[in-house]
Amino acid sequence: MQEFANPPSLRNGIFDLLSSVELATDVNVKLLDYTIQLFKDNGLFSDYYGYHNIDHELEVTYITLLSGIHSLQDEFLTLDDLNYLYASALLHDFDPGKAIDKPHEKNVIQFISKNKTIQKLLAEANLDPNLICALISRTVYPWKGDIITTTDKLIQNYFSKSKIKKNKKQQEHFRELGHFLSVSDRIGGYSLGDFTKAMNMAKMNAHSSSWHPAFIVTRSVSFFEDMLNNEPGMCHRVLFGLPKHMRKNLLDNITEFMKLRQEEIKIYNKFVYDGLPLVPCIEKNTISEDVSDVLLSIYRELPKPLQFSRDDFINSLDDSDTILNTLRVGDKNGAIVGFAKGGPLEKYNFELDFEDKNRGKNNTIFLEPVAIKNGYWGFHGGREIRQLFMMQVQSQGYKFMTSFTMRDVIEERKKKEKNIVFVKKFDPERWDYFRVVL
Repeated sequence: MQEFANPPSLRNGIFDLLSSVELATDVNVKLLDYTIQLFKDNGLFSDYYGYHNIDHELEVTYITLLSGIHSLQDEFLTLDDLNYLYASALLHDFDPGKAIDKPHEKNVIQFISKNKTIQKLLAEANLDPNLICALISRTVYPWKGDIITTTDKLIQNYFSKSKIKKNKKQQEHFRELGHFLSVSDRIGGYSLGDFTKAMNMAKMNAHSSSWHPAFIVTRSVSFFEDMLNNEPGMCHRVLFGLPKHMRKNLLDNITEFMKLRQEEIKIYNKFVYDGLPLVPCIEKNTISEDVSDVLLSIYRELPKPLQFSRDDFINSLDDSDTILNTLRVGDKNGAIVGFAKGGPLEKYNFELDFEDKNRGKNNTIFLEPVAIKNGYWGFHGGREIRQLFMMQVQSQGYKFMTSFTMRDVIEERKKKEKNIVFVKKFDPERWDYFRVVL
């Protein structure tokens, strides 16, 4: 189950927390609603399929406040500190440029510094913008190597222009507050729902960061282990400021990612040591119900933007124009672990801001993004079913094949195959539309 269903419920949850400590002032509520509107106006609302959308921003704000209120009790922070954390959490990821999904802290700070409405609201709340910038700077990840050196200089620069420029003790305290915000940022939504939500967040992060699907689980496990092993003190503080069920959510989600990683290693062993083969197979148009169910479950593992026939997936399997290849384990009768599927371009509506010049000419097949079951990526199965798909397309007399994939992948293929061209590039996702001339 998910703690909050949508931005309005998160917004109300934040308002209730502010009210509980008498911080629900007119200016703080205005800042909350103005920030939500900024995300909406810049295409970063809940329907933006990237990790750093309005949901993430509000979830981090909620977790920061909830845990921060608990830290008032042992005097780790004051009510004024909590107000700084609230404003910083609320603004920490708003990057309207978004050349990539991961916000660039400098861009965020630059926007805050130039936005007159935000500057006015911070002044009315008696919050020093330089301290807000220092706190946001500390949310950079990963916190290691040259990043620490560079960011420390940046933070010190903000301190030197702030109202605590001569107070070393307060500067050190604000560094701790920045660390608190950084851990709250990473715990965020993972403590507000079950593994279905956690996995969706990981897939959103992977898609918008243009990671290969093979890395989703590995990098998620590394992300959590890094935080728990290298920042145990601050993790303990943030976590124990949360209700018991939220702590359980986070730890259960970490455990589930680790279980998936163990399963990936077992599968890897079968391929590397036992020589288990993956076999691409051409499927007929008459698909059994059992096979349909397997294909649908694998299909649902794709990030939502890549589910191009989501509304009629089962019906499309029986369409005589559909080309379908499966990836099976062992031999042609083995378990299905992936598939490549597509059909005439005219049967797809991308709802994107471009039109393929060949639409309506009946000369192009669209290949939907290849779907492979978790754990079976990285063994060249995707390449083999894609090549089999292209052979079928050519045999049916089509002149072109189009599809979407990661920009880096297209660029690599272009080096080897001269018949590939970019049709449309999309940022920040870098998941681009390309054409193959057959």
